[in-house]
Amino acid sequence: MTKKSILIWLSIIPLAILNGGLRETFLTPWLGESCAQPISGIILCFLIFIVSFVFIPRIGKGEAKTYWKIGLLWIVLTVVFETLLGLAMGDNFGELLKAYDITTGNIWLIVVVFIGIAPWLIARIKRIV
Repeated sequence: MTKKSILIWLSIIPLAILNGGLRETFLTPWLGESCAQPISGIILCFLIFIVSFVFIPRIGKGEAKTYWKIGLLWIVLTVVFETLLGLAMGDNFGELLKAYDITTGNIWLIVVVFIGIAPWLIARIKRIV
């Protein structure tokens, strides 16, 4: 189950990158940063929902705690990936932490929470828990 759940998480990365490109190329110039950030976050949550909806059932039936563990794994992978990518791009920890401040209009924290909830939510919707 762990290997399959990591593969599902890996399929979200290109979508998140494309979503960021969409935000920077179209949404931000058109709507401004304060509107583009939350819209981009909502789009990413929708993409995570779709990927989860398609692939979580392939993991198979399990207990609810199995899907909560997958969600926790996805949160850890996401935060580690985002941190390492940010550091590699020259950001410092202070800049990286700003993404988690929802008072700025950035809903990244909500996206990370949704990543953690998505496996269980889809398992419930698909009635595999």
